[in-house]
Amino acid sequence: MATADWHVEDMEAELQQWGERLSKLVTAADASGTAAKIDYRNRLDHLREKYAAAEARFAELKAAGAGKWDVYKGGVQSAWSELAMAFTTLAN
Repeated sequence: MATADWHVEDMEAELQQWGERLSKLVTAADASGTAAKIDYRNRLDHLREKYAAAEARFAELKAAGAGKWDVYKGGVQSAWSELAMAFTTLAN
C-alpha cells in the first residue's frame, strides 16, 4: 500500500508541474505573433486535452483510493504517457 501511496503523491506533484508548465506556454503563446499564434494555439489545445485526460484519470485513481492502484494503473499510466508525448511534440 505504501508503494501505491508514493506513486499517487509523486504523480500529483508531476501533474501540478505540468499544469504550471502549460500555463507558462499559454502565456508565451499569447505574446507571440498572429501566424505563429494560430499554429501554437492548435498545438496547445491538443496539449490541454491530454492534460485534462490525465487529470481526470488521476482524479479517478485518487477517488478510488490507493487500494485500487492495480485497477487504475494502466489508464493513468497511458494518460501520463500521452501527456508527456504532447509536451514533447509541442517543444519540437
